[in-house]
Amino acid sequence: MSQNPDSPGRATRPAARYTGPAMLLHWLIAVLIFGLFPVGLYMSDLALSPRKLELYAWHKWFGLTVLLLVVLRVLWRLTHRPPPLPDSVPRWQAHAAEALHKLLYLLIVAIPLSGWALSSAAGVQVVWWGVLPLPNLLAPDHALAHRLAELHETLNFTMAAVVAAHVGAALKHQFVDRDGVLLRMLPRIFKE
Repeated sequence: MSQNPDSPGRATRPAARYTGPAMLLHWLIAVLIFGLFPVGLYMSDLALSPRKLELYAWHKWFGLTVLLLVVLRVLWRLTHRPPPLPDSVPRWQAHAAEALHKLLYLLIVAIPLSGWALSSAAGVQVVWWGVLPLPNLLAPDHALAHRLAELHETLNFTMAAVVAAHVGAALKHQFVDRDGVLLRMLPRIFKE
Protein backbone atom coordinates (compact mmCIF):
# COMPACT_ATOMS: atom_id res chain seq x y z
CA MET A 1 0.00 0.00 0.00
CA SER A 2 1.15 3.50 -0.73
CA GLN A 3 0.73 6.62 1.35
CA ASN A 4 -1.68 9.24 0.13
CA PRO A 5 0.38 12.48 0.10
CA ASP A 6 -2.71 14.52 0.98
CA SER A 7 -3.56 12.36 4.04
CA PRO A 8 -0.51 11.61 6.20
CA GLY A 9 -0.66 8.20 7.78
CA ARG A 10 -3.67 7.08 5.71
CA ALA A 11 -2.87 4.19 3.41
CA THR A 12 -4.51 3.91 0.01
CA ARG A 13 -4.72 0.84 -2.15
CA PRO A 14 -3.43 0.99 -5.73
CA ALA A 15 -6.09 1.89 -8.29
CA ALA A 16 -7.87 -1.12 -9.80
CA ARG A 17 -7.41 -1.06 -13.55
CA TYR A 18 -9.61 -1.86 -16.51
CA THR A 19 -8.89 -5.11 -18.32
CA GLY A 20 -6.34 -5.15 -21.14
CA PRO A 21 -8.98 -5.54 -23.89
CA ALA A 22 -11.01 -2.65 -22.43
CA MET A 23 -7.90 -0.43 -22.41
CA LEU A 24 -6.96 -1.44 -25.96
CA LEU A 25 -10.45 -0.73 -27.29
CA HIS A 26 -10.63 2.57 -25.38
CA TRP A 27 -7.35 3.87 -26.76
CA LEU A 28 -7.94 2.61 -30.31
CA ILE A 29 -11.31 4.37 -30.39
CA ALA A 30 -9.81 7.52 -28.85
CA VAL A 31 -6.96 7.69 -31.39
CA LEU A 32 -9.34 7.14 -34.30
CA ILE A 33 -11.74 9.83 -33.04
CA PHE A 34 -8.89 12.27 -32.49
CA GLY A 35 -7.89 11.67 -36.12
CA LEU A 36 -11.36 11.64 -37.64
CA PHE A 37 -12.47 14.97 -36.20
CA PRO A 38 -9.79 17.22 -37.74
CA VAL A 39 -9.87 15.28 -41.03
CA GLY A 40 -13.65 15.80 -41.14
CA LEU A 41 -13.21 19.54 -40.62
CA TYR A 42 -10.46 19.72 -43.24
CA MET A 43 -12.16 17.69 -45.95
CA SER A 44 -15.51 19.43 -45.68
CA ASP A 45 -13.92 22.73 -46.77
CA LEU A 46 -12.11 21.27 -49.80
CA ALA A 47 -13.32 21.87 -53.33
CA LEU A 48 -14.58 18.78 -55.11
CA SER A 49 -11.53 16.84 -56.27
CA PRO A 50 -10.17 13.29 -56.30
CA ARG A 51 -8.31 14.13 -53.05
CA LYS A 52 -11.55 15.18 -51.34
CA LEU A 53 -13.31 11.99 -52.46
CA GLU A 54 -10.37 9.92 -51.22
CA LEU A 55 -10.48 11.64 -47.82
CA TYR A 56 -14.23 11.06 -47.60
CA ALA A 57 -13.72 7.36 -48.31
CA TRP A 58 -11.02 7.04 -45.64
CA HIS A 59 -13.15 9.04 -43.20
CA LYS A 60 -16.09 6.67 -43.73
CA TRP A 61 -13.91 3.57 -43.43
CA PHE A 62 -12.34 4.68 -40.16
CA GLY A 63 -15.69 5.97 -38.87
CA LEU A 64 -17.32 2.60 -39.43
CA THR A 65 -14.30 0.93 -37.84
CA VAL A 66 -14.98 3.05 -34.74
CA LEU A 67 -18.58 1.82 -34.82
CA LEU A 68 -17.39 -1.80 -34.92
CA LEU A 69 -14.88 -1.20 -32.12
CA VAL A 70 -17.47 0.49 -29.89
CA VAL A 71 -19.85 -2.44 -30.39
CA LEU A 72 -17.02 -4.74 -29.25
CA ARG A 73 -16.30 -2.38 -26.34
CA VAL A 74 -19.95 -2.40 -25.23
CA LEU A 75 -20.10 -6.20 -25.47
CA TRP A 76 -16.91 -6.45 -23.40
CA ARG A 77 -18.26 -3.99 -20.84
CA LEU A 78 -21.52 -5.93 -20.50
CA THR A 79 -19.51 -8.98 -19.43
CA HIS A 80 -16.70 -7.21 -17.51
CA ARG A 81 -17.53 -4.69 -14.83
CA PRO A 82 -15.36 -1.57 -14.75
CA PRO A 83 -13.08 -1.18 -11.74
CA PRO A 84 -14.62 0.75 -8.86
CA LEU A 85 -13.88 4.40 -8.41
CA PRO A 86 -11.85 5.26 -5.31
CA ASP A 87 -13.91 5.87 -2.17
CA SER A 88 -12.67 9.47 -2.18
CA VAL A 89 -14.69 10.31 -5.31
CA PRO A 90 -17.89 12.10 -4.26
CA ARG A 91 -21.16 10.45 -5.27
CA TRP A 92 -22.19 13.34 -7.51
CA GLN A 93 -18.93 12.97 -9.45
CA ALA A 94 -19.45 9.22 -9.80
CA HIS A 95 -22.96 9.84 -11.15
CA ALA A 96 -21.67 12.58 -13.47
CA ALA A 97 -18.93 10.24 -14.75
CA GLU A 98 -21.47 7.51 -15.44
CA ALA A 99 -23.75 9.93 -17.31
CA LEU A 100 -20.79 11.29 -19.30
CA HIS A 101 -19.70 7.77 -20.27
CA LYS A 102 -23.21 6.86 -21.42
CA LEU A 103 -23.37 10.04 -23.51
CA LEU A 104 -19.96 9.24 -25.03
CA TYR A 105 -21.08 5.74 -25.98
CA LEU A 106 -24.28 7.13 -27.48
CA LEU A 107 -22.36 9.68 -29.55
CA ILE A 108 -19.72 7.17 -30.64
CA VAL A 109 -22.53 5.00 -32.03
CA ALA A 110 -24.73 7.82 -33.39
CA ILE A 111 -21.99 9.67 -35.27
CA PRO A 112 -20.91 6.84 -37.60
CA LEU A 113 -24.54 5.82 -38.09
CA SER A 114 -25.44 9.40 -39.03
CA GLY A 115 -22.52 9.48 -41.48
CA TRP A 116 -23.61 6.18 -43.01
CA ALA A 117 -27.20 7.45 -43.28
CA LEU A 118 -25.87 10.68 -44.82
CA SER A 119 -24.00 8.74 -47.50
CA SER A 120 -27.09 6.67 -48.22
CA ALA A 121 -29.32 9.74 -48.51
CA ALA A 122 -26.71 11.36 -50.77
CA GLY A 123 -26.92 8.31 -53.04
CA VAL A 124 -23.37 7.16 -52.30
CA GLN A 125 -23.05 3.56 -51.13
CA VAL A 126 -20.43 2.93 -48.47
CA VAL A 127 -17.97 0.21 -49.44
CA TRP A 128 -16.07 -0.50 -46.24
CA TRP A 129 -12.32 -0.45 -46.90
CA GLY A 130 -13.15 -0.53 -50.61
CA VAL A 131 -14.06 -4.22 -50.31
CA LEU A 132 -17.32 -4.78 -48.41
CA PRO A 133 -20.38 -3.01 -49.84
CA LEU A 134 -22.69 -2.02 -47.00
CA PRO A 135 -26.44 -1.70 -47.49
CA ASN A 136 -27.87 1.77 -47.84
CA LEU A 137 -29.72 2.80 -44.70
CA LEU A 138 -31.97 5.23 -46.59
CA ALA A 139 -33.20 5.88 -50.10
CA PRO A 140 -31.52 8.77 -51.90
CA ASP A 141 -33.01 12.10 -50.79
CA HIS A 142 -30.81 15.17 -51.19
CA ALA A 143 -32.88 17.36 -48.83
CA LEU A 144 -32.57 14.67 -46.14
CA ALA A 145 -28.85 14.33 -46.89
CA HIS A 146 -28.42 18.05 -46.20
CA ARG A 147 -30.22 17.74 -42.83
CA LEU A 148 -28.17 14.63 -41.97
CA ALA A 149 -24.96 16.53 -42.78
CA GLU A 150 -26.00 19.18 -40.26
CA LEU A 151 -26.88 16.50 -37.71
CA HIS A 152 -23.53 14.73 -38.27
CA GLU A 153 -21.68 18.00 -37.75
CA THR A 154 -23.68 18.89 -34.61
CA LEU A 155 -23.10 15.44 -33.12
CA ASN A 156 -19.37 15.75 -33.78
CA PHE A 157 -19.07 19.16 -32.12
CA THR A 158 -21.12 17.83 -29.20
CA MET A 159 -18.74 14.91 -28.88
CA ALA A 160 -15.75 17.26 -29.01
CA ALA A 161 -17.18 19.10 -26.00
CA VAL A 162 -17.96 15.86 -24.15
CA VAL A 163 -14.47 14.48 -24.87
CA ALA A 164 -12.94 17.74 -23.60
CA ALA A 165 -14.93 17.34 -20.36
CA HIS A 166 -13.88 13.67 -20.11
CA VAL A 167 -10.19 14.48 -20.61
CA GLY A 168 -10.43 17.46 -18.27
CA ALA A 169 -11.98 15.32 -15.53
CA ALA A 170 -9.33 12.62 -15.97
CA LEU A 171 -6.54 15.19 -15.73
CA LYS A 172 -8.15 16.80 -12.67
CA HIS A 173 -8.29 13.42 -10.94
CA GLN A 174 -4.66 12.75 -11.84
CA PHE A 175 -3.03 16.08 -11.05
CA VAL A 176 -5.36 17.78 -8.56
CA ASP A 177 -7.09 14.97 -6.66
CA ARG A 178 -4.24 12.47 -7.16
CA ASP A 179 -6.69 9.63 -6.61
CA GLY A 180 -5.57 7.20 -9.33
CA VAL A 181 -8.72 7.49 -11.48
CA LEU A 182 -6.73 8.10 -14.68
CA LEU A 183 -4.45 5.15 -13.92
CA ARG A 184 -7.44 2.79 -14.18
CA MET A 185 -7.27 3.18 -17.98
CA LEU A 186 -3.48 3.05 -18.30
CA PRO A 187 -1.31 -0.07 -18.52
CA ARG A 188 0.70 -1.01 -15.43
CA ILE A 189 3.84 0.55 -16.93
CA PHE A 190 2.38 3.84 -15.60
CA LYS A 191 3.07 3.91 -11.88
CA GLU A 192 0.98 5.57 -9.22
